[in-house]
Amino acid sequence: MEKIIITVLGQDRPGIIAAVAQSLYERDCNIENVSQMVLQSEFVGLFVVTVPGDATLDNIRDALRQDLSAMELDVQAKELVAPKQTPSALQWEPFLITTMGPDAKGLVARITSVLARHGANVTNLKAVFQGGENPDRNIMVYEADVPAQGNREALYAGLREKAREMGLEIIIQHRDIFDAVNKI
Repeated sequence: MEKIIITVLGQDRPGIIAAVAQSLYERDCNIENVSQMVLQSEFVGLFVVTVPGDATLDNIRDALRQDLSAMELDVQAKELVAPKQTPSALQWEPFLITTMGPDAKGLVARITSVLARHGANVTNLKAVFQGGENPDRNIMVYEADVPAQGNREALYAGLREKAREMGLEIIIQHRDIFDAVNKI
């Protein structure tokens, strides 16, 4: 075992990342990647960690659980398995798809089903409901890898049709264009 992925969930408060990082440091682990956010009032953290050769998944997970017990955090861990390499790996193009409009049950399911039908892989999804007095202020940003050899026109048409059905505005941009426009 070389790398593990750790998930930490619980009520947000200051010091969670510091406590996780300190516990891992004390066990000679190296944090390689972190993705952390607060969803409403819940902390969600994902940590990809290189562990020393003599460490076990159970030992690292159990130590984290003990070290974080006072914070009442849920800790899970699993071995990170390297992806299988295929001889004819697909080429991907990164896209950003943004929808704006009313929140509705099934919104994520309906948009991501169009992406899946066209072989696109959602790599990041951010949903922000800013409703307050206006229930139409819902923004979703899907980052997706789209097969370079796929039928992009059919994908675009499918996304636009689904957005129209749901009363959503939609913007579809290649990541390079988005980056260039927002470089200021």
